[in-house]
Amino acid sequence: MHSTQYPKPLNYFRNAVKSGEFLITAEVSPPKGGDSTSMLKMAQLLKGRVHAVNITDGSRAVLRMCPLAASTILLQHGIEPICQVACRDRNRIGLQADLMGANALGIHNILALTGDPVKAGDHPDCKAVFDLESVRLLQLIDKMNHGFDWNDKPLTDGATDLFVGAAVDPQSHSWSGLQRRFERKVQAGAQFFQSQLIADFDKLEKFMNQIAVGSNKPILAGIFLIKSAKNAEFLNRCVPGIEIPQSIIDRLAAAKDPLREGMKIAAEQVKTAKDICHGVHLMAIKREDLIPEILDMAGISPIAKSV
Repeated sequence: MHSTQYPKPLNYFRNAVKSGEFLITAEVSPPKGGDSTSMLKMAQLLKGRVHAVNITDGSRAVLRMCPLAASTILLQHGIEPICQVACRDRNRIGLQADLMGANALGIHNILALTGDPVKAGDHPDCKAVFDLESVRLLQLIDKMNHGFDWNDKPLTDGATDLFVGAAVDPQSHSWSGLQRRFERKVQAGAQFFQSQLIADFDKLEKFMNQIAVGSNKPILAGIFLIKSAKNAEFLNRCVPGIEIPQSIIDRLAAAKDPLREGMKIAAEQVKTAKDICHGVHLMAIKREDLIPEILDMAGISPIAKSV
């Protein structure tokens, strides 16, 4: 009987974090259905431009292929994934099972999330789980990395080796709540942070100088390709945690080519973020093919070692 050959793990992202490089990640949505062709095509366009590709876990509580399967597909094609894991849909047994499976498949980058509420999505009547939330999920992963399950029983077939990150919202209306939550995530084992969409870079700079300073954890600013004024209004209305200012909406509304203007805005924001924090996390839903050009416009060179 032949042993199963799994894809070789990739560690470009972890190595880039450790070496202090300016970090670039991008987000790709898994397919809605059984065909991963479109997802893979978009992800392959990011080769040489990003350190890793985030695979979402039912973002906005909208049904998509499970991130574990989608991440495995990327890894099979030499693309390093960051597999998002949300607490909304699984209890702690299911979460631990998926995390052990991810580790065995060579998927080592994990983004630990609480998850968007089900009422925000396309199955508003389904039952939410939320057995854990993001801080306790980070604590769970830290235990597993030390060879124990949630109940402090040994993982008899070996510890996991998961490089785990967390989300942060520097534009939070509660400064004390933001500080408390950030510190708890660092204490729970978060090794990097990816932010929500950033529109107020003064708040990001304040966060970096007053809260993140001294944590020694890289912060990646969330940069969103906003395709039109209508798109901006939809994001404000439908995506939890997003607040796009009226000045950007007006700029897009006045543009002859709103998509091109959105790319210019994103490139300007990447340049701004480069002077403030440790990296950027790019989100260009269904137009991930434009991310390389946005990076070019921002003066970001291709990455020597990347996905």
